[in-house]
Amino acid sequence: MKIQYYFDYKSPYAFLADEESRVLASLPNVEIEWLPYTLKIEKFLGEAELNSRGEDIKGTRNDHQWRRVRYSYFDCRREAKRKGMTILGPQKIFDSSLAHIAYLWSRGSSNSQKFHERIFERFWRRELDIEDYESLTSLMRETDIEVEGFEEYLRREGRDLHDKIQKDAEVKGVFGVPSWIVEGELFWGLERLDRVKEILE
Repeated sequence: MKIQYYFDYKSPYAFLADEESRVLASLPNVEIEWLPYTLKIEKFLGEAELNSRGEDIKGTRNDHQWRRVRYSYFDCRREAKRKGMTILGPQKIFDSSLAHIAYLWSRGSSNSQKFHERIFERFWRRELDIEDYESLTSLMRETDIEVEGFEEYLRREGRDLHDKIQKDAEVKGVFGVPSWIVEGELFWGLERLDRVKEILE
């Protein structure tokens, strides 16, 4: 059975779900396609950027949005602690499309999964700027991903593929991550993994 799994490196819930998705992929007769979906967080949670004192210098979020954001990170850190993972909230809303295209480029390598996991881990420890080309290509070299040709791929084929995946996902009803599509049915959110497992069983 083939499953499409949508993630975004800037989603803490997707980070928490990634290990569980690898477990699903290890089941007999299950194939998972990892697909990046670049969230437009500002559309539903407003924009925000914190200065060195932790003050928001954008000021576009309302009180409801801030309560939702604060709870989400508290909830994710609580779950991360149970799993022995580190989640440090980012100080701004990142555009993760560059990192997503880097992942798409890496899929031709046997080290793609290692590269993918390290992006997640280091971003949530605030050790990786996923908007920075040099940081991502440095991580490619570290994980033995070919760098030559990536710059051209990023400008043309990779960007086109990224945008196509985005549009295809939205046609299928995807609006957030983590999301899984199993036999044409959409499951959104970490708490829906049990339903996915039921189908596979």
